[in-house]
Amino acid sequence: MRGANQSSVSEFLLLGLSRQPQQQQLLFMLFLSMYLATVLGNLLILLAISMDSRLHIPMYFFLSNLSFVDICFSSTTVPKMLANHMLGSQTISFSACLTQMYFLFEFTDMDNFLLAVMAYDRFVAVCHPLHYSAKMTHQLCALLVTGSWVIANLNALLHTLLMAQLSFCADNTIPHFFCDVTPLLKLSCSDTRINQMMILTEGALIMITPFICILVSYILITCTVLRVPSTKGRWKAFSTCGSHLAVVSLFYGTIIGVYFNPSSSHLSEKDTTATVMYTVVTPMLNPFIYSLRNRDLKGSLQKMIVKCTVFHEE
Repeated sequence: MRGANQSSVSEFLLLGLSRQPQQQQLLFMLFLSMYLATVLGNLLILLAISMDSRLHIPMYFFLSNLSFVDICFSSTTVPKMLANHMLGSQTISFSACLTQMYFLFEFTDMDNFLLAVMAYDRFVAVCHPLHYSAKMTHQLCALLVTGSWVIANLNALLHTLLMAQLSFCADNTIPHFFCDVTPLLKLSCSDTRINQMMILTEGALIMITPFICILVSYILITCTVLRVPSTKGRWKAFSTCGSHLAVVSLFYGTIIGVYFNPSSSHLSEKDTTATVMYTVVTPMLNPFIYSLRNRDLKGSLQKMIVKCTVFHEE
């Protein structure tokens, strides 16, 4: 990923979230618990959807992809932080740092695209219920997900290759628990204007376009629901979108808090908290939000757990 003449830095130091030993122990246990909850919760969603034929519809197809991405997203940062703590090390190699940044871009973009695709699915379901099956075909669903993966990979590759061209001459200390693009740019001793321009133009476009699609979808959904005569009918229509709206608010709220604030010389405590929210907390909460508010998914999970319990007892 880098030429020998491009950088004298062979590794970076990840300072983590705290330098106090007692806080480090507490954070280790907290992040380990959240990571295990993330993997277990999203795996249960994947298993429930794959084992229940009633859930083999577009909405749950997109949800299963979101669960898979959330497992990968959390696995990009948390295991390295936990391993560094157990080994008493803070280092990450130059190539591993760029690789981590690549996957962070990819899975952030995938979360972004999947939330937009799911908003479109809800728009069709609420605004065109009689044509839902005809519009949301298996081919279209596969095309939407495949296209999202392709664009996410190309975007991540672009920013990673641009980062690989920079020089890092002296300071190699990252005041965070993973290799994020903002602190890496601040460490570079070469001109980063192209990198920053691409983040503010192409990167912003990648994030803003799906967000606009989500807003338009929900404006149209709201207009349609308000025309429903009965209160019960309006509530039923809105309830199908509640889980998705909660996840959208959590994801975009933290993303905007981190990447669309004026940059400072160092990561602020507010930025660090928001970063932890979207990289660790949001992937953990997604399966709980969807399973607690979705009757079909909740029923499928309960049946699967009962079957596993009976099989274990036998």
